[in-house]
Amino acid sequence: MNRRTLLRTLAGSAVLAGLLAAPLAHADALADIKKAGVVRVAVPQDFPPFGSVGSDLKPQGYDIDMATLIAKELAVKLELVPVTSTNRVPFLTTGKVDLVISSMGKNPEREKVIDFSAAYAPFYNGVFGPANEKVAGAADLAGKTVAVTRGSVEDLELSKIAPAGTVIKRFEDNNSTVAAYFSGQAQLLATGNVVATSLKEHIKKRPLDTKFLIKNSPCYIGLNKNKPALLAKVNEIVARAKKSGALNQISERWLNASLPASL
Repeated sequence: MNRRTLLRTLAGSAVLAGLLAAPLAHADALADIKKAGVVRVAVPQDFPPFGSVGSDLKPQGYDIDMATLIAKELAVKLELVPVTSTNRVPFLTTGKVDLVISSMGKNPEREKVIDFSAAYAPFYNGVFGPANEKVAGAADLAGKTVAVTRGSVEDLELSKIAPAGTVIKRFEDNNSTVAAYFSGQAQLLATGNVVATSLKEHIKKRPLDTKFLIKNSPCYIGLNKNKPALLAKVNEIVARAKKSGALNQISERWLNASLPASL
């Protein structure tokens, strides 16, 4: 082997070694977080009750409490990074954050880019109403009047499952739909659980219990691909929080409801 060939071989080996070493150096995201002593978490800033800015100008909400819980369990400091729905995944994939806790649903397109933890929060469209309305499923809507916002997800989904005899009253915007329910124009209200939660101040006038789910899309914690140690640890924390009741306390605080048994 002449000198030139030897140098090319050595250079090629060095490049290959570098390519192999680079992923290994950053493969253990959990160890990196522990070493840094801080976990950077993307959270919403304009989507109450999951994340917003309180009167004290500090972040507050379900997702902020969840991020706080994870940091505590990891025994590291928490760095909250406000994001929007459009930049939360890019912030993760470009290394600006370690986790995304931002009321994010799971779908096949996102799963090609990032990994997801076990579900940590309920997010669904459903039918809500007073406790004395005996409605446990779509079949029980026959003879009932349901207020819904025209063209919404719940309108489209409810139209598919409502039995004959159901009166679906459609309104042009969410405020009109809600007003129709509280004024007694409809016995039931079809909306999202987040909307239902935001109405807690009005519940004293007319209860708003969850009757059944129309479409379920729970929230998951997002993390980068191929981070098995971090994923396992996050799932362990979520499972422990469910078992201890800590996650249920967060749900009751921000969603005014207990965690669904199916979560």
